[in-house]
Amino acid sequence: MVPTLLSTPLQGFTDFRFRNAFQHYFGGIDTFYAPYIRLNGKLKIKQSYQNDLQLENNSTLNVIPQVMTNDPDEFLFVVKYVQSLGYKELNWNLGCPYPMVTKSGMGSGLICNPTRINEVLHKAHNESDIVVSMKMRMGYENATEILDAFPILDKYPLRNIAIHARIGKQLYKGPVDLDAFEKCLSSTRHKLYYNGDITSVQSFKKIQNRFPTIDHFMIGRGLIADPFLPNMIKNDTTVYPKNRWEIFSEFHDRIYQQYDEYLSGPTPIKMKMLGFWEFFSQSFPNPQKTYKAIKKASTPKKYQETVASILKNV
Repeated sequence: MVPTLLSTPLQGFTDFRFRNAFQHYFGGIDTFYAPYIRLNGKLKIKQSYQNDLQLENNSTLNVIPQVMTNDPDEFLFVVKYVQSLGYKELNWNLGCPYPMVTKSGMGSGLICNPTRINEVLHKAHNESDIVVSMKMRMGYENATEILDAFPILDKYPLRNIAIHARIGKQLYKGPVDLDAFEKCLSSTRHKLYYNGDITSVQSFKKIQNRFPTIDHFMIGRGLIADPFLPNMIKNDTTVYPKNRWEIFSEFHDRIYQQYDEYLSGPTPIKMKMLGFWEFFSQSFPNPQKTYKAIKKASTPKKYQETVASILKNV
């Protein structure tokens, strides 16, 4: 059975420019989750969020919007916005582990508050016909928090719950907790998706063999580190195409050009691409040396020369 693969939304990385370039050059992703909309107390959708979700910017992609909030009114406001664009589903982020989010009682910091979760879902399901899905961690402090949230979640017709098998406090450090994820399988009536540390075909197969009833898998950091990975999983192969680095080079040049046009000045594009190379470098023979070389490139010209040199010598 060919698995269904989904792209985890990564703030600052997986916007429509990246998504379109990724699907054109690599493929393998069935559904992309857009990076979250966050209102910060104002019932207004930022222009960057609007651009990311415009249908003309996603015409060849299957995209699901995502929201980050703990406020029922904010949730409903975003529901109405995405429905006005034609979207039928809204994903709710209860997975973000970063302290600036969790300290505000959002992301994985909300999992320990089933009462507030209920308030948001109650309003969404009673005042709209949106389909709601969830992106969660096991909890923030410990992996039992999600088990206490399931009785609330089971009251509502959620499409699915995608679970990153870590707690929020871990950020992305340490191993995923597969035993804790296994407990979730028998603790909810909802369909579960697996997310966490799918970074190779081998690691995917390990997860697939451990959880044979799971048929939807989310890939986040591993997808950026090795863009060929989803298609290789789909085709059950560990063999890269012969023109691997030529394809990667074309992909890189496309996103560089598009971000360079969007961002103003050499510093923003340098920081944007440096963020990508934290992941890209992991596919090269010497990741630390590769990333260090990119970091040292102080001008756009030097950056382009450094990238060309890295690809020539790979």
